[in-house]
Amino acid sequence: MSDSLIDDYAALHVLLDRIVKRTSDACSELEVAELAITHEHAVRKMGSIGLQRILDVSDREAFRSVQCTKLDEFVGQRLRIQNPRRRLRQVTQLTEMHAMTGEKLPPRCPETADAMADGALNHEHVDAVLDVMAKVPAATPPEMRDLAEEQLAEIARHHSPREITRAGARILSHLDPDGDLPDERDRARNRSLSLGAQDTLGMSKLSATLDPTTRALFEVLLAAWAKPGMNNPDDELSPKGGADGDGIDQDQLRDAASRDCRTQAQRNHDALNALLRAAADGGLYGASHRGLPPHIVVSISEAQLRERAGIGHTTTGTDLPMSEIVRLAAQAQMYLAVFDDHTGEPLYFGRAKRLASESQRFATFAEYGGCSKPGCPRPFSHTEAHHAEQDWANGGNTDITDLAPACGPHNRAVHHGPGGWKTVKITDGSDRGKYGWVANGTSDPPRTNHLHRPDRILDDTAPPDPDWSDIEHRLELILADHHSEARPPEPREPWIIRVIDYRSPITG
Repeated sequence: MSDSLIDDYAALHVLLDRIVKRTSDACSELEVAELAITHEHAVRKMGSIGLQRILDVSDREAFRSVQCTKLDEFVGQRLRIQNPRRRLRQVTQLTEMHAMTGEKLPPRCPETADAMADGALNHEHVDAVLDVMAKVPAATPPEMRDLAEEQLAEIARHHSPREITRAGARILSHLDPDGDLPDERDRARNRSLSLGAQDTLGMSKLSATLDPTTRALFEVLLAAWAKPGMNNPDDELSPKGGADGDGIDQDQLRDAASRDCRTQAQRNHDALNALLRAAADGGLYGASHRGLPPHIVVSISEAQLRERAGIGHTTTGTDLPMSEIVRLAAQAQMYLAVFDDHTGEPLYFGRAKRLASESQRFATFAEYGGCSKPGCPRPFSHTEAHHAEQDWANGGNTDITDLAPACGPHNRAVHHGPGGWKTVKITDGSDRGKYGWVANGTSDPPRTNHLHRPDRILDDTAPPDPDWSDIEHRLELILADHHSEARPPEPREPWIIRVIDYRSPITG
């Protein structure tokens, strides 16, 4: 069966190659339009078949055969699907999953599955239907839920995803006209908070669905911290904290409010910023997270520090412009951590310690910026110190020259069995001294992860080693210049900014 299916896909690619070489010049306008409709119909059918292929991979854990540790990693990295979770939701709702006892279960949304298999729905249509179905109250009788799914599938056959969403709102109102059905399970199921990727300006979208209590608490925060005049980053005399807090001069607040030109949305943003700063100042983030202090930890190069230009990278994966780093550094206790010739830091422990020290974690962050497995998007704050030269259990040393950061799943993916990986030190090129990953049973050259260091992709050769003799003096001049441009320095806040150079690889 598998051979014939492979042959069918091979024949499909031959047919596609034939279609690519053909033109529609000889077709009439009507035929050209029909060809576009036919093409989209075929793409949608293939989308339905693609869900079955992903289910096949899941059922047999075939993702391990291509060196993936989890199904979502396979979907995101090998299939290069932008939102793996949404695609996997389609698989669970539209395909015949297996029960614990082995028998096949019908799709949870059978009408939507049939419509996609017919070529009437694409992935965007399916997402719109499933978004509505996710909001159906848990107390809705099964027959009513099935009827709602049937109606949505029929609507989806003839309308756009946006129209599906609008019609879905009407269907939900008919299912629960009096608002009596939603319960704690619905609220718990629908709560969420997501931080989007940074755009070209470095800005990020925060989207959330808050339960009633969380909303009420957030409104209390905004009432006090987002009041006009409060927590205004553009006004040096703006009071900090809550409007009715201890030590708030009400006359000063009234004067600040008269100068406040921010919108309500901007005041809300600044209130959240002030709250996060207050939490960091008060030590609410804890003493340590994965071996590093839970503060803003930034990696920049000596050239960026000298020129006051470029982008710094944090352990949590955020890119900060240099102007922002300087502003933060001027208000913080400054810890300059530069690992050139190891600067006397304790970076070698041999077998004396298994866990990496804070200094070693800083050094590996400076080198890699995040998980070292190629293509892994997890930031450094989600990684562990991987004994890349030799596993600790097999006699490996906890030395800086033997360590590389790896997220939990990829740390455990290093083994000698099928589907595993090994880590090998790279001996030449711009990545010399770093550890690369090689799939077991292959002769591919070791590759490391450039996702967290995009500048390395642009560098054909490693940059020359910088002269660190006067770097601390330069930093002091920059901060002094920043203070003179703004205002006399205020008392420094107790949260930490660490600046680390990553240009000089540690090769031992």
